[in-house]
Amino acid sequence: MSWKPHVTVAAVIEEDARFLLVEEQIEGKTVFNQPAGHLEQGESLTDAIVREVLEETTRPFQAKALLGAWLYQLTGKPHSYLRFCFCGNVGEPVPGHSLDRDIITTHWLTLEEIQQQEGSLRSPMVLQCIQEFRRGVRLPLDSLHSLGK
Repeated sequence: MSWKPHVTVAAVIEEDARFLLVEEQIEGKTVFNQPAGHLEQGESLTDAIVREVLEETTRPFQAKALLGAWLYQLTGKPHSYLRFCFCGNVGEPVPGHSLDRDIITTHWLTLEEIQQQEGSLRSPMVLQCIQEFRRGVRLPLDSLHSLGK
């Protein structure tokens, strides 16, 4: 059997020392996550994160930099995730857009508030991405390439 990780994208969005997170329902459990989702066939990584942020927050997103890539291998489960995390800015909610069906609401939370929710975070990647952002990691978007579109 061949191993194929799920390729996902996520966004760290910070304004006024608060981070934009989504509260979502996953497998009957309420969790907190960055706006994030799966790369779809034919999309570039940056196209995917712009789409996911809009779908999960109703806000347009402008990617400024790549924070890194994380490989998350779940213990005892056949699923692994390869997450490309970006940072950038959002605009105001777009009228007429609604949140994805699994999204309960969005929150602007301080780092302390997020740390208090650690047991309810979707994965350890949520805090790791924020830590990289706070450390000042910024990789240029032009280091990402899409071929064969």
